[in-house]
Amino acid sequence: MVKTKKLGDRFYEIREKSGFTQKQIAAYLQVDQSYISKCEKNQRQLSLDILEKAANLFGCPVDYFINEHIEYTPLPTALRADSIETEDLETIAAVNRIALNLRHMESLLGGDRNEGTN
Repeated sequence: MVKTKKLGDRFYEIREKSGFTQKQIAAYLQVDQSYISKCEKNQRQLSLDILEKAANLFGCPVDYFINEHIEYTPLPTALRADSIETEDLETIAAVNRIALNLRHMESLLGGDRNEGTN
């Protein structure tokens, strides 16, 4: 279990910014909604497995939840649906995981993908 005082606050904040409900996140993470609620109130701890899965969905590194000094803006997601199903969240998480990997690779290359292509 990962425990930090701000973890639940950060989880709540990024969930709200991402526009997902506790019910949607609970279904995606395969936990009870009350667990998400308690974690956001810092009454329960989130396991590393759940944090990793949530980080993929939110498009942020796991460190965002653990290290209070890391600032991060979630990857933008545009949805055109009246309702979001768990399968939709799985797809969003997979796309975000790819985007995060690309962002990381770009940072390793100095951040300029067009460098040397002239």
